Parts: sequence; structure tokens; C-alpha cells
Amino acid sequence: MVIERSVLCAILSMHEHLDKPLTIDDMASTAMFSKFHFSRVFQRVTGLSPGRFLSALRIQEAKRLLVTTSSTVTEISHMVGYSSVGTFSSRFTSSVGTAPSMYRELRSVVPRELIGYRRDLKGLESARIEGEVASPLGGRPVFVGLFPNRILEGWPVRYTVLNKPGSFVLEDVPEGSWHVLTQSVVDGREDAFDHPPGGDTALFVGHSGPIVINGEAAKARLDVRLRPMKPLDAPSLLALRDLVR
Repeated sequence: MVIERSVLCAILSMHEHLDKPLTIDDMASTAMFSKFHFSRVFQRVTGLSPGRFLSALRIQEAKRLLVTTSSTVTEISHMVGYSSVGTFSSRFTSSVGTAPSMYRELRSVVPRELIGYRRDLKGLESARIEGEVASPLGGRPVFVGLFPNRILEGWPVRYTVLNKPGSFVLEDVPEGSWHVLTQSVVDGREDAFDHPPGGDTALFVGHSGPIVINGEAAKARLDVRLRPMKPLDAPSLLALRDLVR
């Protein structure tokens, strides 16, 4: 589609200018749209605003640099467009689930860090989301998480890890509008951290939603099919590889 090609051009331009300030006008010009039309079509194609997508690309590149270079956290923060290392570290930690220095050491969150996640966000005892995950990766483990937006970022509202594709249940779901996001890793590529601009080809991802949970509709079914990650997909920022080995 013409629109998808234009959005892809804008995303590739983002990759090329992660260390520079980019405005909506700059991105819209690359896509050859007015900034208002560009914002609308970008959100429709990717599920995120242009600014949110650019921020995610910067954190993804920071993850790669932390693992593949010896640059300091301060140097990396400047390389991905942050003038303040404090702001960068805070944004990185909230998105990835661990601080930059710890990510460099562990390259993942560990299961114990997800225990008790967001239990302060009170759920409805009778509210549950269930469904089926289909995957072309056969018996590989699958992460299934519930997020407020269409990006695998920050702590999930609820989550489970399946030993292999199949049925899942997320219980005590809070009221709100949620997205079910799934992820699995190609066998033998669990430690692939060098993500090319076209996407992380070692990752298979899936999305379903949004689904609204309230007192009147506290149960829902969402089926998800995993597929190879594409350049138009938002980066998966939460460091999950240890969970889906």
C-alpha cells in the first residue's frame, strides 16, 4: 500500500536520525504528507503516534549499544538523542524493566522481577481474558502479556508464559482498555541482541485488542497468531528473552 510505504520511509528516516531532534514536520515531510494527515495514518498503521514510535526506536537502539559496544551509559544516551542521562536512564528503566547498567550485565529481566508486578492495580475477581495462541515456531515458549498500549513496554498488567503455543488465561483483570501482546523467539536465537533497522527477525510477535473490561463485560476471549516481526511493528522493549528461552 502507498500509505504503508510512506510510513515505512518515515520509520527508516527515524532509524537514520536517532541522535538528532526530529519534529512531526520533519517526519511528515519524509512521508510526503501534511503533519496532521501523517499523524493519523501513522497511528493507524503502527498503533502508535510518531513520537511514541521514535522514542521506542531510541530505547531499542540503546539496548543494542549496551550489549554490543563498550560505550558508557552517558555516551549511549547522547547517541540516541537524549541530552540528559538521568532522563534517559529513567525512560530506559520504565520501558525495558531494568536499569541500563543492569541490562548490560543481564540482558534481560528475570522472572522474579515480574512477581507481584502491578498487583497494586486492583483487578476484578471475576474478570478474565482467555484465548489461544497459534505459532509457526512449534513448541517454543510464548510470553502473553496484557498492556495498556500496543507496545510491549514496561511491566505488563497481567502476564503468563506458556511452555508452548496453546490456551492461555489472564485472571483478575482490572477495568480498562487492554491489548494482548505475545512474543516468542526463534530456536537458537535467544541471545540475538543486534537488531537491524528492519526489525528483530529472531522475534515472532502477535497482537489482539483493544478489549474493554468493565463491570458489565468482565470476560473476553482473544485469539492471537504469532508472525515474524516487521519494520512497521513497534519495537519490543521489555527485556523478555530469559523468559522465552
